[in-house]
Amino acid sequence: MDIVNILRDKILNSVNQLVDERNLKQQINMNNIVVERPKKQHQGDYSTNAAMVLGKALSSNPRDLGEIISLKLRDSELISNISLDGPGFLNITISPKFWDRLIYKINSSNNRYGEVSFGGGKKVNLEFVSANPTGPLHLGHVRGAVFGDVLSRLLEFVGFKVTREYYVNDGGAQIDILVRTLYFRYLEKLGEVIELPDESYPGDYLIPIAEKLIERYGNKLKNLEEVERDNNIRSFAIEHMMGVIKADLKSLNIEMDNFFSEQAMIDSNAIDKSISALKDKGLIYTGIIDAPKGKLHADWKAREQLLFKSTEFDDDIDRPIKKSDGSWTYFAPDLAYHADKLNRGFDVVIDVLGADHSGYVSRLKAVINAFAEQNVEFEVKLVQLVKLIKNKKVLKMSKRAGEYILIQDLLKEVSSDVIRFVMLSRNNDIPLDFDIDLTLSKSKDNPVFYVNYAHARIVSIFKRAEELNMWPLTKMENLEKMNLPYMESELALVKKLSEWPNVVKQSARYHEPHRIVYYLNEVASSFHSLYQSSSDSGPYRFIVEGSKELCIKRLVLAKSTQIVIKNGLSILGIVPLDEMY
Repeated sequence: MDIVNILRDKILNSVNQLVDERNLKQQINMNNIVVERPKKQHQGDYSTNAAMVLGKALSSNPRDLGEIISLKLRDSELISNISLDGPGFLNITISPKFWDRLIYKINSSNNRYGEVSFGGGKKVNLEFVSANPTGPLHLGHVRGAVFGDVLSRLLEFVGFKVTREYYVNDGGAQIDILVRTLYFRYLEKLGEVIELPDESYPGDYLIPIAEKLIERYGNKLKNLEEVERDNNIRSFAIEHMMGVIKADLKSLNIEMDNFFSEQAMIDSNAIDKSISALKDKGLIYTGIIDAPKGKLHADWKAREQLLFKSTEFDDDIDRPIKKSDGSWTYFAPDLAYHADKLNRGFDVVIDVLGADHSGYVSRLKAVINAFAEQNVEFEVKLVQLVKLIKNKKVLKMSKRAGEYILIQDLLKEVSSDVIRFVMLSRNNDIPLDFDIDLTLSKSKDNPVFYVNYAHARIVSIFKRAEELNMWPLTKMENLEKMNLPYMESELALVKKLSEWPNVVKQSARYHEPHRIVYYLNEVASSFHSLYQSSSDSGPYRFIVEGSKELCIKRLVLAKSTQIVIKNGLSILGIVPLDEMY
């Protein structure tokens, strides 16, 4: 029961009637007609610019058109009053009976309230995290991991079929560095005095893996030929590191559907096949690219390379896919990987990347456009950096990692649910400060606490109601017959609950799960305001002994609030707290 869309449909129907009645053939962009909450409460429950959009298209007075639209809308049982404001805004007041029906709908729908099935079963490939398998996950990976997982849950909630995918970058130079570092750690554990080379991974997290290497091979690796030795270490290291990464993800309540190996793709000759397909389309050529812009690079030389005509798809430059020495560029596997995504038949492809990958966006879009045989929605979501703050200081180092704050370090401070909530408390393209002290505080300034406290308060209300044999209820359908008006603070909460389906829809449509966190904070604020309110008759009470009907109505309102909070937290992958500690 999405009041915004219900109201918008009625408004559009009235506009279409008006156009038909006047035999007007002008094209009117209905997408420009919006329905929103007015800034001032006295202006009604909702307002629309329909008369102004229509007036501009027809070169007519918006207020005159607004009067006509008002007359058409007044026939609806949904609307109790309409007024014109300013240059032609229509202010609409909803019938009180609708709010009773809404509360009943929320309770009867329970965990399905808010479902809007516009995904239509379309297949989505959502790639996120994709950290190099060279170490445990750290703070730099957490935000993208949580964002990708919650976006997956959100898209599934609205009817998409989502594949959560991790691209295992196990075919590049970083794996060679991992192998070399691990071998030195292996020799070190065998008693040799070792100094790590400059190009190696710092920190002591590889020492336990070196010990496991000894458990499996003893000192045999020292006596093998370099190629065989490195192959053994490579497969052992990747298997172990991916096990660590999967465990890190699981500790954040994240599970992937597919781990896509870069090396397996290379071994299958997929890069050559992809380039051959582009050659058939006339998109591959041998040429010389211009020198990098800005300051001169001393090591740059003009040389012929194999290039992809990405400028035909609005990229800045054509992209090299093979170096002059015959080896692949970093871009070549990305090209083949995205071709593979399309070959698997996905309708929507979403890449979640760190903000340092912003330069990749245009070339990846070019690849999708070059390979797509049909319309494919493609989007890159860039996730900005996170600063971890404790005792008003930014934390930069971890003893175990030597360079990074690991996920497991963070989990020692706060729970997985807290991490998930905070990581979505800002839009993904805005830098985020994660203040540990704030997340542990018990105040309204702590959004995690504030939302959970609302849920815990509702749980305590129902415990008391059950003790008094006032809950559970079986006849909520009699709400309308009670004819009990809502107090202003109650109605504010009801209106906020009515927004949930539209919040879900807009969050999913624009791939912005942070909207759910914002909304849950607003619901919690509205509930706490009601809980703490008072009137001439005294403090507000959800349990009203001696007035069964009033008690029922208020308890059903509390239950509706609980349902919305639980549904919102469920999409975030968070279990609400029944008690605050």
